[in-house]
Amino acid sequence: MPLLPQANTVPAARPSSAGVAPQSLAPRLAALVLAAGAAASLAYWGLKISVTRSSAAADVAAPARLPEAAAPEQVARLLAAPASRTEGKPAASPGSRLQLTGVAAGVSGRGAAILSIDGGPPRPFAVGTPVAEGLVLQSVQGRRAQLGPDRQGPSTVVLDLPPLPR
Repeated sequence: MPLLPQANTVPAARPSSAGVAPQSLAPRLAALVLAAGAAASLAYWGLKISVTRSSAAADVAAPARLPEAAAPEQVARLLAAPASRTEGKPAASPGSRLQLTGVAAGVSGRGAAILSIDGGPPRPFAVGTPVAEGLVLQSVQGRRAQLGPDRQGPSTVVLDLPPLPR
């Protein structure tokens, strides 16, 4: 077998072990970071929109049947509340049920009063509106509110604000 003469050849230069020149790595890394950020943003907003739509649909759904309202007498009896009026005891005057907590008086006769009824939360009432059964806010002036059975009739209840602390 004839032997071929061996030539003294230098092997060709191989690329780096990563297969990529170091100068072209930065743009590829930037593209990877941008693509990951876009995918994360898309996933976040997709989940946020799907949750909003499903909760909005749950809010719109109405119950099949609403429960009937119970009569106040039945509720009082169930809770063993005492009767609202006892025999032989006079009914409280309309003015004793009301407490004046604020006044907004205008020059032209318009205004409003903030009243608490039966110890409840204070509510605003404009002049001329009904406050309680048989009582209409007739006028407000200074630190006083006048109430009566109708807008133009005589005042049956006059409420004054408590004095200012000194």
